[in-house]
Amino acid sequence: MAIGDVDQNRDYVRVRLHNISTEAKCGVHPWEQHPERPNRLRVDVDLYARLDPGPSSTDEIIDYDPVRNFIKSFPNRPHTDLLETLVNEIIEQCFNIKRVESCRVSILKLDIFNETEGVGIENYRTRNSWESRK
Repeated sequence: MAIGDVDQNRDYVRVRLHNISTEAKCGVHPWEQHPERPNRLRVDVDLYARLDPGPSSTDEIIDYDPVRNFIKSFPNRPHTDLLETLVNEIIEQCFNIKRVESCRVSILKLDIFNETEGVGIENYRTRNSWESRK
């Protein structure tokens, strides 16, 4: 699970939205500023929440649709310079889900350089650290 802040005496669930393909007008390079040529993005989101002892119940289901729908809206966004902005906005969506205690969000810009499959960032955030920043 996560880095250092997981209670090994508790059970956790990880909900994955894996390899979401979308596009967004983003980037600071001159060739990324063209409004007719958005960047192809690959997004991964992991949501972490505690589980009660015993078999999981329907009360413990995490509805990931709001996060998915937010990411699906990226093609309609205005230009965003930084991937960090997109990641922060996804993290905000993750923490709108009350059960989520932490999340991991990564975004890769595909096709940005010829010599690499993608360039991007990944953030792991806990609810406590995220809310302390506000």
